[in-house]
Amino acid sequence: MLDRAAIRRDWFSNIRGDVLAGLVVALALIPEAIGFSIIAGVDPRVGLYASVAIAMVIAFTGGRPGMISAATAAVAVVVVPLVRDHGVEYLFAATILMGVFQGVAALLRLDLLMQFVSRSVITGFVNALAILIFMAQLPQLDPTADGIGWVTYAMVAAALAMIYLIPKLTTAVPSPLIAIIVLTALTIWLDAPVNTVSDMGELPEGLPYFALPDVPLTWETLAIIAPYSATMAAVGLLESLLTAQIVDDMTHTGSNKRRESGGQGVANIVAAMFGGMGGCAMIGQSVINVTSGGRGRLSTFTAGLSLLILLALLGDLVGQVPMPALVAIMIMVSIGTFSWNSIPNLSKHPWQSSVVMLTTVVVVVATHNLALGVLAGVILSGVFFTHKVMTMFEVVRERHGDKAVYRAKGQIFYASVERFEAALGPEGAMPDPADHVVIDVSKAHFWDISAIGALDKVVERMRRHGRSVKVVGLNRASSDLVDKFALTDKTGVESGLAPHP
Repeated sequence: MLDRAAIRRDWFSNIRGDVLAGLVVALALIPEAIGFSIIAGVDPRVGLYASVAIAMVIAFTGGRPGMISAATAAVAVVVVPLVRDHGVEYLFAATILMGVFQGVAALLRLDLLMQFVSRSVITGFVNALAILIFMAQLPQLDPTADGIGWVTYAMVAAALAMIYLIPKLTTAVPSPLIAIIVLTALTIWLDAPVNTVSDMGELPEGLPYFALPDVPLTWETLAIIAPYSATMAAVGLLESLLTAQIVDDMTHTGSNKRRESGGQGVANIVAAMFGGMGGCAMIGQSVINVTSGGRGRLSTFTAGLSLLILLALLGDLVGQVPMPALVAIMIMVSIGTFSWNSIPNLSKHPWQSSVVMLTTVVVVVATHNLALGVLAGVILSGVFFTHKVMTMFEVVRERHGDKAVYRAKGQIFYASVERFEAALGPEGAMPDPADHVVIDVSKAHFWDISAIGALDKVVERMRRHGRSVKVVGLNRASSDLVDKFALTDKTGVESGLAPHP
């Protein structure tokens, strides 16, 4: 049953703002899509058609209203060898399989893995992406390149001034859209010597059409495309889910990450069937959309539809949009995306958090691979967390009459078992050894078979040297592990306890 309230909220609660924001995003998508096509080694129309299809489809199937998805560099860099060695038809086939993998990921709830991505990793991801967005504009500011002179820098400065100053006067129309219109008019009127969108690559003529990939349906084809499809699916989901979290924070609203995972899969399958490459969420364009007033699904759909109309009907005019205007918008995006608070927080936050954030930034910027940077940050976060939990552990030995009582406190798992074994004996090495030993673990928890193995080792060692041993205080979960995996001791009579329920 359709949720009419949700449809009104997501599609019709902000019509004017969504339409205007979507138009700004559509213009900003053009040079990006062309650039990503060049990276992948395919015709510009492959990236542009992908952006059209993905944006329009994800507006219906995605789980994060107001987020922009299209062709991206993160996916483009993965497919370079595939296109070079096998051709563009194999790219389309790999993109369809990519979508299938993402649908399976949604069914398996792999979006829940995002719970293991710490805030420090997300901050590092955002900062690295802001740096990469800025670095991507540098070729358009290189004074030694063709078509770049003082007029280019003047236009960039003028566009930035309009982007930041116009909102102080009015917010009726997004300032980036005003900057694009004004500078395009000036470029045409003055025949300004600056690079334009058409200089990035030839814009396609006509509409995309439906066609299945022209590849043999054999196991050999599957063996060729599957590794690329799996990588594209993983990178695409990672960037999409992280971007969804960022848009959640910007808009103070929630999103359905599972639906977003499945929606990305559907969008990529449709894109491939209309001659497009794979894609995912774009943090830069999503920031443009949100800062321009876009909030609902209508903004994402408008971006895709506007891009299609611009390419099909206004291609000549779009080709004359000056690159300095779009460069200024992307510089604004990089400035707005970067978490400036993270700089003073380096000295305020725990050093482990700062190291995780900086590591994520360095790896992403050095490799231009978002997945590698996030993976490095997650692994480092896990190492620091494990070390912290490992050190939250202590054993105190007390002597009561003819008994020695060892009171263990904390978490006992694979990383702390050596400390556990070292702290419990051998009893004979103590200055006042006792014949009877009680191991009190009422304030400890055994997490895994490594911990149970350590308990086995300690008990067996003490008994081998003539001590009687009792283990007391096992909680229910720890008792279950002992019952299943212990070799030298069980709960019940052997450890001096009544059987646990």
